[in-house]
Amino acid sequence: MSGVVTPRCRDIERRAGYMRPEECAVPPSVTSALASGRWFIRDVCGIVCVVLTWFLVLYADFVVMFVMLLPVRNVVYSVINAAVFNTLAVLALTSHSRAMCTDPGAVPKGNATKEYIESLHLKPGQVIYKCPKCCSIKPNRAHHCSVCKRCIRKMDHHCPWVNNCVGENNQKFFVLFTMYIALISLHALIMTGLHFSFCFQQDWTKCSSFPPPTTVILLIILCFEGILFFIFTTIMFGTQIHSICADETGIEQLKKEERRWAKKSKWMNLKVVFGHPFSIAWFNPLAMPEHGKSDMLQYIV
Repeated sequence: MSGVVTPRCRDIERRAGYMRPEECAVPPSVTSALASGRWFIRDVCGIVCVVLTWFLVLYADFVVMFVMLLPVRNVVYSVINAAVFNTLAVLALTSHSRAMCTDPGAVPKGNATKEYIESLHLKPGQVIYKCPKCCSIKPNRAHHCSVCKRCIRKMDHHCPWVNNCVGENNQKFFVLFTMYIALISLHALIMTGLHFSFCFQQDWTKCSSFPPPTTVILLIILCFEGILFFIFTTIMFGTQIHSICADETGIEQLKKEERRWAKKSKWMNLKVVFGHPFSIAWFNPLAMPEHGKSDMLQYIV
């Protein structure tokens, strides 16, 4: 019936009926990854994508340096472009490593035990939800990832290119990765166009230390790679920024979940992800944003 609104559950794993604490026992390896400070997902597809990502970035760096910049006699042009490209490449790979090796916001596994639930001193009528797949009590806006085999706070999606979920703790690094890859792709495309123009005007044997056929093949592959990655990462970067400003993850948008959290301004949403206040640290993949500080300051800013 068109006039009847059917209530929508977030997903079946969050229904209160699934709370059976007697079925949960704390597994012996609950603290193995987080206590040691290490986080790495052992997924074959993800590891292959990670190796491919690093290979393509290093391939682009090789072509830029040894095909386009070193043979050029203009030292200033070569030094400036080499410095810019390699700086962006280092920032991109550092962001990638941080997105891959940072705990995205995993909920403690196996904490939905009877003893733990009793220690929460719940009020009458208060409902909590358990994930039946990892036996954890799920906070609001947490979702289970079948690849990571964990519930992730503010999970946006699982990305095989970083072999990790994009969640509360590593979304900044994923956004920086897409931004820096888009920038080096654009830079490589511009240099490729200029180098083709230079080679057409000069003797092909003088514009590269490689034979002309090899030079053309290397440049065409780089051009194809640059176009593909520029389009993909630019779209992903824009999607992530929109998601952050709207304070709605990709999964929440896909499932059209009802908003149950306080609405904040777009600027505050950005500061929650990248850190408070705005500074150069927003663009530094080594700087960890202070999520708690940003959440607290939203009430006074």
